[in-house]
This record gives sequence, C-alpha cells and structure tokens, in this order.
Amino acid sequence: MEMLSLEKELIENSYPGRGIVIGRSADGKKAVTAYFIMGRSENSRNRVFVEEGEGIRTQAFDPSKLTNPSLIIYAPVRVLGNKTIVTNGDQTDTIFDGMDKQLTFEQSLRSREFEPDGPNYTPRISGVLHVEGGKFSYALSILKSNNGNPDSCNRYTFAYENAPAGEGHFIHTYKCDGNPLPSFEGEPKLVAIPDDLDEFAGMLWNSLNEDNKVSLFVRYIDIETGKYESRIINKNK
Repeated sequence: MEMLSLEKELIENSYPGRGIVIGRSADGKKAVTAYFIMGRSENSRNRVFVEEGEGIRTQAFDPSKLTNPSLIIYAPVRVLGNKTIVTNGDQTDTIFDGMDKQLTFEQSLRSREFEPDGPNYTPRISGVLHVEGGKFSYALSILKSNNGNPDSCNRYTFAYENAPAGEGHFIHTYKCDGNPLPSFEGEPKLVAIPDDLDEFAGMLWNSLNEDNKVSLFVRYIDIETGKYESRIINKNK
C-alpha cells in the first residue's frame, strides 16, 4: 500500500468529518493516536475536548447554544488497562464495557450500527491500541450504511499486529464534503508517524480546514512503560 501524506490528505479535503489516526512513532518507542472532530452546523461546532480520567470527553462550549446532545456529546477516548479506545461516538462505552467482559473489539461492536442521522448515516469509526510487554498492536473499525441504504449495515475491521516503526493508519467518517455526506470508502490510509508529539499535533491542526475544524486530541504512549503524554487543541477558547 502506498504511504500517503497525511498533511496533503487533510489540506485537500475540506470535510473529512471525524478522523482517527493510530500508529507507531518513527523511533519505534511510542504508540500514537490522534482524534479530531469537525462541524458544519452551529451545534457541531459548539464543542471542546476536556480531560476525563485517563481519557477525554466532548463538552458544549456554550451550553445555551446546545440543541441536540445525542450524537455530539460523548467520550471519544477511554482507557481499559493496557488498551486505549478511540471512537467518534458513544460506542466508546460499548467497546469499553464489552472488552471489560472479555469480548473482542469486533464482538463488542456487534450491537452497534452507523449513526441514525439520515440522509448522511454517519459511519461509526473506532480504534483500539493494545500496548503490553513492549509490544504494540492496534485495530480500526468502520460501521457504515450500504451505500446510503439504512436497511443494511456493512462492518469492516482492520487489525495491525506488531506495528512497524513510522507507520500508521488514518480513517475518517466522510469521503469528502457533500449533501448528503458520502461515507469513507476502502481500507484505512497508510500514513507516516513522526517522533515528536507537538510536531504531529501542529501538523494535524494546521492542515484541517479552518472553517470546519473544532477539536484535536493527540496521545503518545511509551511502549515499554505505558506512560503517556497528550495534547488537546480546541478552536473554541
């Protein structure tokens, strides 16, 4: 698979929607994940990321302008032991609860489908990082309607074992802007992962469309110790 420029992918797409990146730093020492949200409506744009325990949650920036919290207020990142879960919706909790009961990542998502926001039927994208004993593997999932048909849910899981240094994968909800919004197609995109957290966070934030970007979260996890460092960038301040 050709390695794509993540910077170019973001700059050339005004509305990828929500996106997850997972991979391993170029020096091989860090497990890396990033999650960003974008918005076209006032309700979607009225959000910030805030820390919650070892993870994060979304929160209304101006509570008086919050009209429908059902699909925009959730915990995108939660930590379960040596697993870090990253998603674009409340399926974070579904995966956390399922894996806590010894279900697999894929099994945990069997009870969920794409979002009920026709005509877009926004895909649910999810990822899990597993860091243990100096080893790092990860998986990504997308649950999407069958070409816009809400009667059928297509389920795809992509698993990456012994993640190689400097490589990661990028998946996002929408192929591009549109009405209705077209869902992401194909495998997660192969992208490069640098060593420097702030460099990576800065590149991601600066590459997202200025009008549509809302919030960004980036975390680097030491594969040997499990200790992590994170950054949150919010457009609303």
